[in-house]
Amino acid sequence: MRRAAAAGAWGGGSFRRRAMEGLAAVLLFYALVVLALESPLVSTSLTGGAGAGGAAARKLYLSSGAVTTRSAPARPDKEPRPAAANVTDPSARGRERDRLSRFATGLDLRLLDTARSGALRGQIADAVAAGARVFAELEGLDADAPSSEGEAAPARCPQSIALSAEELRARDRVVELPCGLALGSHVTVAATPRAPHEERDPAIAVLRDGEAPAMVSQFMVELQGLRAVDGEDPPRVLHFNPRLRGDWSGRPVIEQNTCYRMNWGAAQRCEGWRSRPDEETVDGLVKCEKWIRDDDEWSEESKAAWWLNRLIGQKKEVNFDWPYPFVEGRLFVLTLSAGLEGYHVSVDGRHVTSLPYRTGFVLEDATGLFLNGDLDVHSVFAGSLPTTHPSFAPQNYLDFSTVWQAPPLPDEPAEIFIGIMSSANHFAERMGVRKTWMSSVRKSPNLVARFFVALHGRKEVNVELKKEAEFFGDIVFVPFLDNYDLVVMKTLAICKYGVNVVSAKYVMKCDDDTFVRLDSVVAEIKKVPSGRSLYIGSMNIQHKPLRHGKWAVTYEEWPEEVYPAYANGPGYVLSSDIAHFIMSEFTKQGLKLFKMEDVSMGLWVEQFNRTIPVEYIHSAKFCPYGCIDDYYTAHYQSPRLMLCMWEKLLEGRPGCCNRLYNESSW
Repeated sequence: MRRAAAAGAWGGGSFRRRAMEGLAAVLLFYALVVLALESPLVSTSLTGGAGAGGAAARKLYLSSGAVTTRSAPARPDKEPRPAAANVTDPSARGRERDRLSRFATGLDLRLLDTARSGALRGQIADAVAAGARVFAELEGLDADAPSSEGEAAPARCPQSIALSAEELRARDRVVELPCGLALGSHVTVAATPRAPHEERDPAIAVLRDGEAPAMVSQFMVELQGLRAVDGEDPPRVLHFNPRLRGDWSGRPVIEQNTCYRMNWGAAQRCEGWRSRPDEETVDGLVKCEKWIRDDDEWSEESKAAWWLNRLIGQKKEVNFDWPYPFVEGRLFVLTLSAGLEGYHVSVDGRHVTSLPYRTGFVLEDATGLFLNGDLDVHSVFAGSLPTTHPSFAPQNYLDFSTVWQAPPLPDEPAEIFIGIMSSANHFAERMGVRKTWMSSVRKSPNLVARFFVALHGRKEVNVELKKEAEFFGDIVFVPFLDNYDLVVMKTLAICKYGVNVVSAKYVMKCDDDTFVRLDSVVAEIKKVPSGRSLYIGSMNIQHKPLRHGKWAVTYEEWPEEVYPAYANGPGYVLSSDIAHFIMSEFTKQGLKLFKMEDVSMGLWVEQFNRTIPVEYIHSAKFCPYGCIDDYYTAHYQSPRLMLCMWEKLLEGRPGCCNRLYNESSW
């Protein structure tokens, strides 16, 4: 009986223990379910890769107010985040729109409204007022909201364009090519050169005492691009300039050239001689064809060939002689076509000139045909044109990948901050930088780089810029309406960001078409003992301002006869104490401004140098006119050239991919 009772007691205890264990398991399961359903962190991690469920969890977390209701921080958030397209709650979307303020520089541009701004004061006031309005509109704009007509269709362009003389006159002889050109595109112009006119412009005809004015007849056929900012000339993708009465040569000539970022390349002149056989051809065609000249004498080579033919009994080869292709008062038909290697021009069915493609341009950049000069245009026909332009929707042809997003700002002060000047519609240039030398910045905790961009006059450009800034997290807005004469305001913003946000030891400024070998720049800086005030770049000493011509500077703008020593703008470095001084003087409204930002920097460094000695270090390897061997920086590099240079750099053989621009072309 005792054994049976003991067995019953043991059995009852075992039953109660199993019941308690079961109840504990139920309670634990219940706690896990509650935690999984109500914790935003766990919910996001559990469903983040599951399509719609993951998106819903992320929206719930972002709209909780923990991030979006705080005021704009002094520096961007640690982690770049995509644009607010994932936020569906209206109130949350409103808060997300306010995030645009965190990309603004924080520079109070109103402090520049002072007499020390000189001739720029009025322009600055207008640009700042207009920029404030545009920036406010951009902040309040929901770029992702569908229009009342539904999703906008991709922009389309005509495959061909035909304009009569009357239509061309109404358009001031400008033909819009909205999607640019493509391989095989061609433009045909039927026109008549006018009679010559008296020319008194000294830039065209030099007049000597007692001489009558020169008689000039010339015209230009130009493929141009869109200007990036107000005050900047549009880029000349192709400049075709026949001079019927000649120029300084005294004989008819055709000059071809390109102008990139307001800097002309080396002119290609065709003067009636056929290009040498050993010279580079373009798609198998010579750069210059021959035409009849009154001073054309047989060369020794042609004489020898003629005598050899006579000696061996062969007939002399028949050659066709062609006159200069343009005659005053005579109709001509000119066709400009885009080949694989360059542009080709034929007149009345005969090839005349070819120009290889040059640095900085791609075919779709040629968005307008401009005809001016001594010319009566009868008609224009453009055919085989592309029907879409990639820059209308940049995210469709360039990689919006998180790989290219900016890393978090470092918690500790950086060694070097790199401010890159850019224009709103230079998306391709910024992607070229992101995919090449900026990769080195992302991999180093001691380096930080940001683009500094002002606002564009076109709303659609600003909308795309806003999306880009929110996605990549590497753009700093300088909220004024971009103007070529006001780039100095971007320089101030770079200094402020470098010392107040990044707390960098050195601040570097460059342009978005500058390729930077960061390892070489860092090595050059380390040659200078720590603690010294430093200003390094390609220095100009005793440079005099031009008083005449396109680049003229008035005495009101710059009364002195020489500029202070200054480093060329495409790439220079200064120590943080100089940048601190600049911002201190800016706050006290003590800075003198000049429209050339690099000269302004030289002026400010000179002012600093009066109390604290500065080490001015000149290096031609900060190349301002293109690329040289063993460069530190290379200027005028298009996105394609940057990719080429980056590949060479990764292979351990840094080198140039194009040497178009050189000192002789300036």
